[in-house]
Amino acid sequence: MHIRVIGAGVAGLTAALELAERGAMVEVLDRGPYLGAAACSWCAGGMLAPWCERESSDPAVAELGHRAIDWWLRRFPGTTRKGTLVIAQPRDVGELTHFARRTERFDWIDGDQIAEIEPDLKGRFYKGLFFADEAHLDPRSALTALAARLVELGVSLRFGTEATTEDRDVDRTIDCRGFAAQGDLPDLRGVKGEMLLVKTQEISLQRPVRLLHPRIPLYIVPRENGLFMIGATMIESSDRGRVTARSAVELLNGAYSVHPAFGEAEIIEFGADVRPAFPDNLPAIRDCGRTIYFNGLYRHGFLLAPAFATRVADAVLYPRATLEMTHEDYPEW
Repeated sequence: MHIRVIGAGVAGLTAALELAERGAMVEVLDRGPYLGAAACSWCAGGMLAPWCERESSDPAVAELGHRAIDWWLRRFPGTTRKGTLVIAQPRDVGELTHFARRTERFDWIDGDQIAEIEPDLKGRFYKGLFFADEAHLDPRSALTALAARLVELGVSLRFGTEATTEDRDVDRTIDCRGFAAQGDLPDLRGVKGEMLLVKTQEISLQRPVRLLHPRIPLYIVPRENGLFMIGATMIESSDRGRVTARSAVELLNGAYSVHPAFGEAEIIEFGADVRPAFPDNLPAIRDCGRTIYFNGLYRHGFLLAPAFATRVADAVLYPRATLEMTHEDYPEW
């Protein structure tokens, strides 16, 4: 069986890897000139935080997402499992209580415990939530590792290549184009996300830190060599554009309130892209004959891609498998 995957973001690469690991002949085509150029995954936070996401997402996100941690640990050595710290300024401590009511698998911790797991935050926060089982990764390193593994398995990756679902020289096509597939998926919408990448040696964090705020919640994700990703906004817009001045100021102000060292950090990159989302903000797999559409990962790309990629591979290689997934199907698998 010859399978073509269109799109080299996290959806396309995870689907291709699931297929290639099972012996299928796979090729990956992407319209971008190089890995990440046309993928919103490149600007992702890389948080594998199923129980934190439970606060504002459908229960299916936690049910399917927690399995992604082991998937990434097996395939990307850079996956770090040190949990997630959720904090709030004293005036916003009520946000912690609200967050806790809607989540699970966490411990309340006090200021001393916060200082124990994140010494550079000592004396800055006196109450928080610690989700010890969660993990994080650097999306760019993870995508690069997946691409390298695919090449090892004999998969052809071609960039700067436009492909359509009308091509008949393959047995099946897996369309993972994200928002670019809106012409074929009219109920797909765009949700713009903005992020900053900064560098400083004045603070060290071991895990993602989420700052709760009634208006502008944000997260800070540590990466190697003093880099930190600060994100992210959610704007109902299909305009990839650039980070707005307002968003940049708000994100930097939020990071500064976590630690003043971020006020002196070097800004490495502003990033903005459009996440694909369906009306219920949950991914969908749609079988349209020769083409399978895998789309709508919204803000849960790295968290939900492994589960859905596994489902796609099952259905392609084992025709009796049920492919179409509805909202009611999620808790069962």
